[in-house]
Amino acid sequence: MSTRNERQAARHGAHGLIADYKPLPGVPDEMLAPDGRLRPAWSQLIGALDDLGPTELAGRFERADQYLRDAGVYYRKYDGAAGKERGWPLAHVPLILDEAEWRTITRGLTQRAELLETIVADIYGDNQLVQRGLLPPELIARNAEFLRPMVGIEPASGHYLHFCAFELGRGPNGGWWVLGDRTQAPSGAGFALENRVATTRALSDIYGRMHVHRLAGFFRGFRDALNGIAESRDGGVGILTPGQHNETYFEHAYIARYLGFALLEGEDLVVDDGQVMVRTVSGLKPVSVLWRRMDASFADPLELRYDSRIGTPGLTDAIRQGSISMVNALGSGILETRAFAAFMPNLCRTLTGSELELPTIATWWCGGAAERRHVIDNFDTMMVGSAFATGLAIEDTETVVGGGLPPHQRQALLDRLEAEGGAFVGQEQVHLSTTPLHVGGRLEPRPMTLRVYAARTRDGWTIMPGGFARIGSTPDSSAIAMQRGGQAADVWVVSDQPVEHVTLLPGEGEELVRVSAGSLPSRAADNLIWLGRYAERCEATVRILRAYNARLAESSNPDLPILKDTRTYLDGLGVDASTPLPTGLLAAIDSAVNSAGQIRDRFSPDGWLALADLRKTARTFAHKVEAGDDATRAMTVLLRKLAGFSGLVHENMYRFAGWRFLEIGRRLERGIQISGAVAWLTRKNAPEGALDLLLEIGDSVMTHRRRYAVSAGVNSYIDLLVLDPLNPRSVRFQIAELYQQLERLPGGIEGGHLSIAAKAALSLDTELRVSEPAAMTTPHLNRLGLDIGNLAGLIADAYFV
Repeated sequence: MSTRNERQAARHGAHGLIADYKPLPGVPDEMLAPDGRLRPAWSQLIGALDDLGPTELAGRFERADQYLRDAGVYYRKYDGAAGKERGWPLAHVPLILDEAEWRTITRGLTQRAELLETIVADIYGDNQLVQRGLLPPELIARNAEFLRPMVGIEPASGHYLHFCAFELGRGPNGGWWVLGDRTQAPSGAGFALENRVATTRALSDIYGRMHVHRLAGFFRGFRDALNGIAESRDGGVGILTPGQHNETYFEHAYIARYLGFALLEGEDLVVDDGQVMVRTVSGLKPVSVLWRRMDASFADPLELRYDSRIGTPGLTDAIRQGSISMVNALGSGILETRAFAAFMPNLCRTLTGSELELPTIATWWCGGAAERRHVIDNFDTMMVGSAFATGLAIEDTETVVGGGLPPHQRQALLDRLEAEGGAFVGQEQVHLSTTPLHVGGRLEPRPMTLRVYAARTRDGWTIMPGGFARIGSTPDSSAIAMQRGGQAADVWVVSDQPVEHVTLLPGEGEELVRVSAGSLPSRAADNLIWLGRYAERCEATVRILRAYNARLAESSNPDLPILKDTRTYLDGLGVDASTPLPTGLLAAIDSAVNSAGQIRDRFSPDGWLALADLRKTARTFAHKVEAGDDATRAMTVLLRKLAGFSGLVHENMYRFAGWRFLEIGRRLERGIQISGAVAWLTRKNAPEGALDLLLEIGDSVMTHRRRYAVSAGVNSYIDLLVLDPLNPRSVRFQIAELYQQLERLPGGIEGGHLSIAAKAALSLDTELRVSEPAAMTTPHLNRLGLDIGNLAGLIADAYFV
């Protein structure tokens, strides 16, 4: 009797998504068995997708894409010297792997991770592998990834490797091959999580029925292991990132937020008496573990790459003294070198007494005479490339297949092989297996590689049950890279039994640990202040532009004194009002986005989405809006979006030190902007209509009507927008809020004494409390704006220098 899955396979093979699915000739297919039937693990998925129907399925997939857009998931694609953010290219149909097959992969990768640990420990330790002839010395000595300053340094944790990734491909015989090892700073684990979230958003009902192994247990084990190392050394855990311009920065921020680690850049760190310290708003704080997401040579400009601008001077010496554990150890990237693949089988036999459970792609290092002759004799079918390359051959544009070269290039490369064979490797041509990609309402086979992650936990190596599959956009196996239009699919390891539901939430009885309010890195606090300032600057500019364009629409005469006067004022702010949407405003919005981008780990997804939507809307208006009534309406839209962003941040952000710095930035800028506007529009020679314009800019029209008589003079405007303690737009209100926040910051009050910045704010507040409107002359108001700006300098001196 046939099973339900087999009946589904037969039914859906005749029509539906796979009715005209044609596997590539001679290439293994992940969905189909060699006899052309659906593999058992795929049968339930394909049947369920077909049951949804084309319209429902398209809607489900759009739901996944919308989630990724809303979450702001991106990677950076490099076009020449510049990089552009691109939406994460999700392939909606997951790769399905059977649990039994996954156990084979797990055993093989655990063995390989241990072997790699042994090899790198020897390279930077006793160097027995070279002495015994198991590795050629030039593969070490000539290797750019070999870091001589690290020789003889034993890792503080006792291990060189803690987190690895492996590129796998299915071989012609149906088994898995290792195409490459990733030990430098493996990327993609955070994207694997986002793939899972997005895919389950679309296919939650199917996912729930298929007993898919969860990913949270893998991350929890690794998090606990790193926290354990840190606790034993009285410090914290940080993720060391090159910064927001790195192609996978989103993932760095995402993982930091997910695991509760600090996201740190090189400038956040300083080595003090051999100890790595984080510059925080309450002084230097120790860090004991750094999960490195930058190439090792950039980590320390003092002993490694002198031209690095993203490293920390003295970091190598701190490692030498054993005060910091690096994940992975500096120099471990040497294991990614392509030529090492040629020696892995023999190294495994010699060092472990067993064969590799997952074989390496056949590789010949051309430094040996016999190997070089083999590559030359089989040149037309070989992939030939640099022995010291660290990427996959199928992605490397400098790796060539001999038979595909023009005659003159072919002979030139053969001559180079003869003359400098040690610089080259030959590798067996890779014919990747295919997996179904949803294209135009049907499934088509596309080549794929599988990236799998291994993490060292307290119980040894553990393998992420899934990872992610990189899928080519065409049948060409060289197009699987994200940079060349490839896509990424979730990987479901399915069981025939219910699986454990693991989360990162603390278990019953676990100790509750609260992070200190002063643990905020100074760089993050600086960016939060500037985010608040830029957002407030945008709002002030939008309000002035809206008032200006409203009056322009009413009169159609740009030469009116009040309009000319407003343009002059805006020019002083770097904003050209003759343009409906000035570049100065767009630059301020971009600056706000840039500041928020540097603190993605501390910024809510909703706040980021609101800010990104603001920039998108402004850029759209820049090409469509005309001066006058059209620009007035556009400014109203932008003002609402700014209010939405400010409201989200104000209402949803935890009242920690980070929120206080953001609030300080807002109050500083609003105080400066209001002081400047009142000084300009209440001066003696201000044109007719200046006071009405001031109330509109200060969003205080109705308040003024309620509080003052119709015939009230200029002093009422100054009283309301400068001295009124209850008006949230007044300068005094900003100063009072500044004082409160500065007093509550780390160091705001020490030993009963106020900080210098808090004293300055209190002095300004006292001055405004006892001032009368008549005393607020134009020079006095201009000085007030300067005093608020000086207050910003005092804050910077106290927390950022």
